[in-house]
Amino acid sequence: MKVAYILNTYPQPSQSFIRRELKGLERLGLSVERIAMRRGDVPLKDPQDRAEQGRTRYVLEAGKGALLMSLLAAMLGRPGAFFAALKGALELGRVSPAGRLRHLVYLVEACHVLRLATAAGVEHMHAHFGTNAAAVAMLVRMLGGPGYSFTVHGPEEFDAVHSLSLARKMERAAFTVAVSSYGRSQLCRWLPHDAWDRVKVVHCGIDPEAFPEPGPMPEGGLRLVNIGRLSEQKGQLILMPVMERVDGVDVHLTLIGDGELRGALEAEISARGLGDEVTLVGWQTEEEVRAALAGCHALVLPSFAEGLPMVIMEAMAAGRPVIATYVAGIPELVQQGVTGWLVPAGDDAALAEAVEALAAMPAEARAELGRAGRARVLERHDMYREAEKLAGYFRAAVGQEQFGG
Repeated sequence: MKVAYILNTYPQPSQSFIRRELKGLERLGLSVERIAMRRGDVPLKDPQDRAEQGRTRYVLEAGKGALLMSLLAAMLGRPGAFFAALKGALELGRVSPAGRLRHLVYLVEACHVLRLATAAGVEHMHAHFGTNAAAVAMLVRMLGGPGYSFTVHGPEEFDAVHSLSLARKMERAAFTVAVSSYGRSQLCRWLPHDAWDRVKVVHCGIDPEAFPEPGPMPEGGLRLVNIGRLSEQKGQLILMPVMERVDGVDVHLTLIGDGELRGALEAEISARGLGDEVTLVGWQTEEEVRAALAGCHALVLPSFAEGLPMVIMEAMAAGRPVIATYVAGIPELVQQGVTGWLVPAGDDAALAEAVEALAAMPAEARAELGRAGRARVLERHDMYREAEKLAGYFRAAVGQEQFGG
């Protein structure tokens, strides 16, 4: 079976879940074309990401001449479908802050994706995120291309349902994927009840082969890590007052990642005199992230808004407890008192209490939380089992299309 993944910017350091999903599908024998609109502007440290970049075709690098040829081919080949797609693009642009002109660009991109997909014999398209990649996939379908599906991760999509025309994209899709039951509930809100069964849950997965039986936790003072994009959604700024509140505890926090809030975090660290207690290390390779998890006592994730973060799965697979907020899909994986702590989002006092409880906990009790978390995540988020589910949905969608379903 030939599938095309339609992506906006790929690969990026925060998209390891897509790379794992592709690996799982290809192990099952599916052939996957990677088609992205553009390259990312973040340097790729991980060799696996660099390898993915070499396998990806970039639409906007085709050149103006090739894009114009694709546009003319779509217009002249199936004029009725083209003008229906043109109308669809303008309707999407009418309600989007990006505007109609940007959506006309998406239509041109869709014409070229159609050309690539047709030449490669693609039977189904899948996009990640309900943003412009899903818009391009929908327009390719309207131009006469193969059917499509897309994965919604949140929280951005849940904040912009109308401006993204998310319901329209779901209605035209063969099916839509949510990464948690919470995510599925948010998508079902915008569909009639008889369409709810076309919203599937496929978890982002971890590679069990990359997480052998974990070693013991380190000796000495408490070592915490936070992993992710430094952004308002992830809530890292609240960790600064938390580190002040636990002044009597020997604790060090390492922030792995980068983003728009790095400057604000650096300013907070300096203003609060936390230079010895908090370290920012930027983006790391997967191997470096696993080493950081092995060298810590817990992951702390104070998110204000989420889907279901990959870093929680990775920490649990590494046998480390998790301190997180009970937002979105997180409580579906983290269990209070069993695999870690769940605290209210935005509550630095509750976060500090959880850190203090972890610090006071005997080593064996910490290890037991880690073992329970590892068992839970390996049961629920094995990337190969999740890839089998997704491949089954692809095959069913193609079968329905072939038989006029």
